[in-house]
Amino acid sequence: MAEFTTGEAVALELPIARIPTRATAFLIDLVVQLTLGVLCVAVAGLLVVRSGADPAWGDAIMLTTVVAVLVGYPVAWETLSRGRSLGKLALGLRVVRTDGGPIDFRHAMTRGLAGVIVDFWMLGGFGAIAVITSMCSPNARRVGDVLAGTVVVHAQRGLPAPALAFAPPWLVGWAARLDLSGIPEDLALAIRQYLTRLRTLTPAAQATLGQALVTALCAHLRVPVPQGYPPIQILGAIVAERQRRALAPQTPGLVRVA
Repeated sequence: MAEFTTGEAVALELPIARIPTRATAFLIDLVVQLTLGVLCVAVAGLLVVRSGADPAWGDAIMLTTVVAVLVGYPVAWETLSRGRSLGKLALGLRVVRTDGGPIDFRHAMTRGLAGVIVDFWMLGGFGAIAVITSMCSPNARRVGDVLAGTVVVHAQRGLPAPALAFAPPWLVGWAARLDLSGIPEDLALAIRQYLTRLRTLTPAAQATLGQALVTALCAHLRVPVPQGYPPIQILGAIVAERQRRALAPQTPGLVRVA
């Protein structure tokens, strides 16, 4: 299991897919890819022979088929199915972002190109690089996953209900009036980590780090620091307001921040 913190400080715990399961899914996809490649080459070759076209067309078709099968197949499947190829679907796996969110075309393309060039074929020693990097990674990430910012998880079960922040009632109105678009991502990440790891900090560290985050946050928002409230309440109100604006209001599992 690995813990993912989403962009709005929602903690999710998902089971990581390891090498044996991923290798099995890869072999299933490879069989499908080889079958598609052979069929495409056979049909294209037959058309070239019957039409009497220049033999160079055969070479062009072969190159196009290899690229389409090795890159187009995984990219198309993972983009359209939000992280699943046929092999992953059969094994109950899914590719997700490192924050637990669904991937898009950019992530799938990065993984596909890295898979062909680095992880498996051109420079990968038929998968040796992918295996070595996965073994060295805590979350079993190959080079393509590192470059794309993704990880492969087991997804047979539905995702657990996220634990959402709950703003103190006396700060709800204050947070609702703020323009939160000016918060830098690095500061937002620091706040998310502070709230999710609060129980592991000493009281002195909670106060010092929390006050520093509140000061930096209010400076970016260009508002005075609310007086008389502990940092956790101010930061919790901000995170709760961001969640309220970004997430569906019906999501269950609220956790009070106080």
